[in-house]
Amino acid sequence: MDFDPVFLSRLQFAWVIGWHILLPAITVGLAAFIAMLEGLNFFTGKDIYLRISTFWIKIFSIAFGMGVVTGVVMPFQFGTNWSRFSDATANVLSPLFAYEGLTAFFLEAAFLGVLLFGRQLVPRWAHFVAALMVALGTLLSSFWILSANSWMQTPAGYEIIDGRFFPTDWFKVVFNPSFPYRLAHTVVAFFVTTGFVVMGVGAYLMRRGRSVEEGQTMLSMTLWLLTVLVPLQMFIGDQHGLNTREHQPAKLAAIEARWETARQVPLTLFAIPDDKAERNLFAIDLPWLGSLVLTHELDGEVKGLKDFPADQRPPVAIPFFAFRIMVGCGILMLGLVLVGGWLRWRSRLDASPAFLAITQIAAPIGFVAVIAGWITTEVGRQPWTVYGLLRTADSVTPSLTSFDVTLSLIGYVAVYLIIYPAGLFLMLRIVRKGPAIAAEIDVEIEGGRPGAPVRAGAVELREGEVR
Repeated sequence: MDFDPVFLSRLQFAWVIGWHILLPAITVGLAAFIAMLEGLNFFTGKDIYLRISTFWIKIFSIAFGMGVVTGVVMPFQFGTNWSRFSDATANVLSPLFAYEGLTAFFLEAAFLGVLLFGRQLVPRWAHFVAALMVALGTLLSSFWILSANSWMQTPAGYEIIDGRFFPTDWFKVVFNPSFPYRLAHTVVAFFVTTGFVVMGVGAYLMRRGRSVEEGQTMLSMTLWLLTVLVPLQMFIGDQHGLNTREHQPAKLAAIEARWETARQVPLTLFAIPDDKAERNLFAIDLPWLGSLVLTHELDGEVKGLKDFPADQRPPVAIPFFAFRIMVGCGILMLGLVLVGGWLRWRSRLDASPAFLAITQIAAPIGFVAVIAGWITTEVGRQPWTVYGLLRTADSVTPSLTSFDVTLSLIGYVAVYLIIYPAGLFLMLRIVRKGPAIAAEIDVEIEGGRPGAPVRAGAVELREGEVR
């Protein structure tokens, strides 16, 4: 069987970035959470924040290392699989990726060592500053990567000369029309994802009866955070949808499986879109609500897919279902947060076995939402790599053969199926042991060869000892 190199290249990139995005989804939020814990420990002197921070630094170090390794692969693919895309967009995108390296990566690389190894080597304020700088570095990385991705979605500030994009206004390139909404939506999604993981781990520790105080603190802190962030994320998502309606109407039509341009359109809860017949099967519609949700007007007009040539429409079913999975996760998150708030008001937050069990089960829900949102965004952009200007089929390396991509795809699949289970195993092992009991013991830094190559990351604080 001979597959299309374009399809295989898309599949390969989806495989790589689909796994990779799980890591910034946790590291961006964890870096900020660790910085907050370090700050609370520095200003209040309470050891519980130190114990929780040390616990999450171990998990962060594993996820960060995996993120760096899997992130390096993606620009490599631009050269091997997408050389035409690289040639056409290099003048715009390469500086954005370079800015990420010059700001975010160097900041993280410089201070990550202090965060991991410097607990007993630098003053407390310096360790707190290192945590802040690592958190800032992860946010800067998100800023530049999302700026590049947003430019591909809503290009601005450029001119085309001999088939290549050249920047004419860097402010417009960076702050392109969809960038503020995409940045806010993605970063808040990363924080929410981390919040549910931390809350789930806290619930797990409480249910097991080990490190209960730390578990209670994790649960309470992140529930306050999620009470703000989950509704905020829904508001940002709504604004992002209005922006998509304005700048990527074909994507919005695919997300809603809307075929005809009309006013007073219904909200389609479920359907089976049929691209060939250009209609929906087994649709469940709520009258009027489509226009109200998508335009904020009962009589608002929503463009249909038939307004666009067939070869300029994205596939409908994938973004349609992916979007509903994302929204469904958001509704479940909101429900869990509201129940948690009600239990807190009744002073029963720590005493509800059912809530703790559900919270533990819901720990990975943010990852599901992030993956679904990413699929909605990227598949909805098709058939373009640069929206409306450069087709995906014209972006692939011309000399690429299906054998080349199949071989490399098998390699990526095999390697990732080793890396990710191994990393997950290590993180779950740390979670199972839980945060150690505090011990305020200053460890003397000895000269010579250290007993463990990653001393700070391997620190376990137990009562009466540090090892």
